Amino acid sequence: MQTTEQDKQFMREAIRLADESVRHGGGPFGAVIVKDGEVVAGSSNSVTIDNDPTAHAEVNTIRQACRKLGTFDLSGCTIYTSCEPCPMCLGAIYWARIGRIFYGNTRKDARDIEFADDFIYEELDRPLSDRTVPIVPLLRDEALHSFRLWAAKEDKTEY
Repeated sequence: MQTTEQDKQFMREAIRLADESVRHGGGPFGAVIVKDGEVVAGSSNSVTIDNDPTAHAEVNTIRQACRKLGTFDLSGCTIYTSCEPCPMCLGAIYWARIGRIFYGNTRKDARDIEFADDFIYEELDRPLSDRTVPIVPLLRDEALHSFRLWAAKEDKTEY
């Protein structure tokens, strides 16, 4: 995929947000979401500031963009993130239907400064019975009731 000067400009904004985050007590990660050549949202990592382990730059930016655009579907948007997304952020990007991802640092670069996401990638490849955190099925027959209600609901909003 070709990159443009505009792509570089948006990535520099994500990097600027990462730098600013470090100066203000957050993690060294920033992201911007762009639609039709305009920045819709930009944020940084605020895990330690907000005491929220999900407050990664990409997730914060997705939340901000969805509020601003009034939708949970960010089709037609591009995300520029200062680092290769972790598994959680990558999942959020896919759920939001963002069409392209540009990143700066690699996950190896992140590991080199002790942000090790590789263990999550490794965990996902393991059978449930071999994972570090036990994952135990419970009350599936009762839980299926909610899925049946959803399947039968005629006026649901698909996502």
